[in-house]
Amino acid sequence: MIEQISIRVPGQGLHAITDRVRAVVAASGLQEGLCTLYVRHTSASLLIQENYDDSARIDLENWLDRLVPENDPLYTHTLEGPDDMPAHIKSALTATQLSVPFQHGELLLGTWQGIYLWEHRHHPGSRTVVVHL
Repeated sequence: MIEQISIRVPGQGLHAITDRVRAVVAASGLQEGLCTLYVRHTSASLLIQENYDDSARIDLENWLDRLVPENDPLYTHTLEGPDDMPAHIKSALTATQLSVPFQHGELLLGTWQGIYLWEHRHHPGSRTVVVHL
């Protein structure tokens, strides 16, 4: 089974999508298997990360921004703004697909794990995540 979910993002950052993915698994009626997620964009990525303390999310965002700064004079791909090439690099350094097993119709995430869409561009928009069960 394949379903595509559209995620509205207000801009750059980690955006929780665990509940949306859980809903797809629950609606499928499948009891066990593997849930594979794939983001259909070159300037966003997917991440499983702590979902309890927001400081972990903020620290990750700040660390990656420091690792891949905007306005680096080495960038030549700048037509869409100063966040464009850094967004492509961030996407290349992180994951564009994830797999999470499920059993009894439930994702087998750890207690403090959540699934995030990591938007690397500043502007708001919509991203598509493909869910394959």
